[in-house]
Amino acid sequence: MNEQPDVPRANLAYRFAAAIAMSPMTLQRWRLDVEGLEHVPRAGGAVLVCNHHSFVDFFAVGRRPYRELGRPLRILAKASLFRGPILGPVFRAVGHIPVDRAAGAAAFDAAVAALGRGELVAVLPEQTISPSFELLEFKTGAVRMAQQAGVPIVPSVSWGTQRFWTPGYGPRLTWRIPVSVRFAPPVTIAPDADPAAVTAELRGIMSDMLLEMQRTYPDGSPAGARWVPARLGGSAPTFEEAAAEVERLRSRWTPPRRTDEVGK
Repeated sequence: MNEQPDVPRANLAYRFAAAIAMSPMTLQRWRLDVEGLEHVPRAGGAVLVCNHHSFVDFFAVGRRPYRELGRPLRILAKASLFRGPILGPVFRAVGHIPVDRAAGAAAFDAAVAALGRGELVAVLPEQTISPSFELLEFKTGAVRMAQQAGVPIVPSVSWGTQRFWTPGYGPRLTWRIPVSVRFAPPVTIAPDADPAAVTAELRGIMSDMLLEMQRTYPDGSPAGARWVPARLGGSAPTFEEAAAEVERLRSRWTPPRRTDEVGK
């Protein structure tokens, strides 16, 4: 691992939790293919933006930065996970950041502070797992926190972990499945940039990455497979069905109370 003193280190709780969380990849011998790791800063704060299609995609994205660069990910995760009797203490001990979707200002401020300390903060701008495995609408929180902290955004995309565990499917045995991860060059945000415009640009970059990743995925896109998007002949919900379901979920959340909240 990188031993630069100015890079925030993983504490003992993080190292232990990471070993447990990443064990399915190791025990089932997933074929992890990572490209673009050179785009992840070796030091200093940065926002790592990831697509969200499974319960473990951010572990696949964070594995190489953690193991090879010594950079732990501080993940913005829904607050309910921090209230559980098992995950709650673990998430707090490792330094993840709880997000209350009804009042995200505290999470936004905590993320900006972490970036100021030189942390690598992971944000899932879709807010929830995409049932269709297509990119959902992006929220602007990731761009706004990077802009306020004066740090870059690193777009990242992964594909394959939905075969292991996604809502209504798994966890299951996935021996030697290919899992692809790609990092794009960092995006620098000007102080006067429009967060909505940058967010749209970011989504475009990640959409292109995801399409290429799906096109070149070693196991292809088997017809009728639950983990394959409907657009590619799979039996996952269509993009429209997924968007409608996510909108129903979002209607239950109280609108943000401040313009700088993460969920805006």
